[in-house]
Amino acid sequence: MVRRTILAAFLPVLFLAACLAPGRAAGSSGAPGADANPLPALLDEFAADERGTEQYWSLPSDARRAHEEAVSADWRARLDALDFAALPRDGQVDWFVLDNHLRAQARRRVAEAARQAELAELLPFVGDIVALEEARWTLQGPGPEQAAARLDALAKQVKALRERLTPADKAKDGKPGEARQVAADAAADGPDAPPSIEPDAKPPLQPSAVHARRAAGEIDRLLGALADWYRHDDAFRPDFSWWCSKPHDQATQELRDYARKLREEIAGLKGEDDDPLVGDPTGRDALLDELAAERIAATPEELISLGKAELAWCEAQMRSAAAELGHGEDWRAALAAVKELHVPPGAQDDLVRGQALEAIAFLDTHELVTVPALCRDTFRFTMIDEGTQKTLPFAAYGGQEMLVAFPTRAMEHDAKLQSMRGNNEHFSRIVTPHELIPGHHLQGYMAQRHATHRRFAGTPFLVEGWALYWELRLWELGWARGPADRLGMLFWRAHRAARIVVSLKFHLGEMTPQQMIDLLVELVGHERDGATGEVRRYVGGDYGPLYQCAYLVGGLQLAALHDESVGAGRMTEQQFHDALLGQGAIPVAFIRAALTDEPLARETPPLGTVRRRE
Repeated sequence: MVRRTILAAFLPVLFLAACLAPGRAAGSSGAPGADANPLPALLDEFAADERGTEQYWSLPSDARRAHEEAVSADWRARLDALDFAALPRDGQVDWFVLDNHLRAQARRRVAEAARQAELAELLPFVGDIVALEEARWTLQGPGPEQAAARLDALAKQVKALRERLTPADKAKDGKPGEARQVAADAAADGPDAPPSIEPDAKPPLQPSAVHARRAAGEIDRLLGALADWYRHDDAFRPDFSWWCSKPHDQATQELRDYARKLREEIAGLKGEDDDPLVGDPTGRDALLDELAAERIAATPEELISLGKAELAWCEAQMRSAAAELGHGEDWRAALAAVKELHVPPGAQDDLVRGQALEAIAFLDTHELVTVPALCRDTFRFTMIDEGTQKTLPFAAYGGQEMLVAFPTRAMEHDAKLQSMRGNNEHFSRIVTPHELIPGHHLQGYMAQRHATHRRFAGTPFLVEGWALYWELRLWELGWARGPADRLGMLFWRAHRAARIVVSLKFHLGEMTPQQMIDLLVELVGHERDGATGEVRRYVGGDYGPLYQCAYLVGGLQLAALHDESVGAGRMTEQQFHDALLGQGAIPVAFIRAALTDEPLARETPPLGTVRRRE
């Protein structure tokens, strides 16, 4: 009797929940499961398979590549077996997301294998260390005596490699290729000539700074693997420690010395402020592969042209704002004056907090997007320390925190002034909503609650594009209080446009890091320290080759979708923005497919274009 009463009480709620359940399209027959979307569960399963494979085979190896390919082939077959036409629209979008991800990952595996091959001569011992660690995972490794012999051989091999290392601009005796030439001359003199070098001597290793830096990073990862391998039996097996302790220490030290020589003597990276900026260009083919993965129908050259056009537009607008501020058309003078309008030391976090609350009130007043109460209450501020400001000279977001940049007491005087100018009130005014609400904080809050099955396919064109889109939208809606604010907003828009130009030209091999810095200073108006910090991050290898251009390109894609949806009267501002947040960070072309009613076919996945917006 009690059970019947409780069930009766909940029947209306259950009925309402069923009516609102995802996958029930208007006009459907109402039959159980008629419009159910099986893809979310499948995508969750795929993500677990991919994640489990990557976590277990955590080192680059033939075994890892074979298992990744096996998982991909299995899911390719499962995906192809689905009846695409019978799927509801959100299921068809999910199908495209997984299909695109599988294709992109296959291309990336090929590219990564090629990158590893470039380091083969510098790192011939990779397979030996990986084999030890992978055998440990299944408790099938060599015995202690055999392991000690391997470690001893490894130490000698690495020492020999280190001794062969020579900067690329000089051979062992100080001139390029001289050692090779001496050997060739000796051979030409005939067998009776006294040898100038050892007959079995190998030529010097002369890697580029790029390859030296990359190889040093790989050695760091291998040192971690070797430490894990050794730690497993050390202190647990007396015979293991007796055999392996000394050889392990020697191999570890040789690897450290080798990595240090690669990094410091060859690449010139000593951890100093004046270290050279050493990047790792990927090349045009890799850029095209990544554009295909983002479903963007544009070449790198076309995107560079777009960036240049945006820069020209920004300069024209900055000239106009400069005139309003009494500087004629000298936008650089106007920008310099605006930079001096910063708060005193100790007040930057209060400034940013006030801007954050003002942005939320602006969104509410204009009914632009839903901001849940908990989202409003769960962000905080953290000041960025001096070391981190070398790569994050302005602001960032992560872990429900906005990272705020401003000078520390330990900075040199000139660095303090540059940091204050670069984080002035009018520059910060658009940075704060970019990082918090409606930008990354709101986006992250919603990403944890909606379309979580699509997380594996995340893209910066949506993650960064969403925050940049709001810079464009707030410009149109009058967020700027006057010409000084407009200059601040234009500075950042020019910065995003310049990012497209410098990052793509760098990866095409057409621009050096120093030229990138110069462009940011001359055409955008950056302080030189700030520009250097930005470029250090762009070329450091921690971001994909399209990441820097994803801000403005992704923002322009979303702006075009806004015009199609809100501009055409199909949605209100709030409906459009809420719908975007519910789709997850997938390529914008797929979000467009989800929000429109155009027919979809598995043979022709949606492809997006990019156009300017003034």
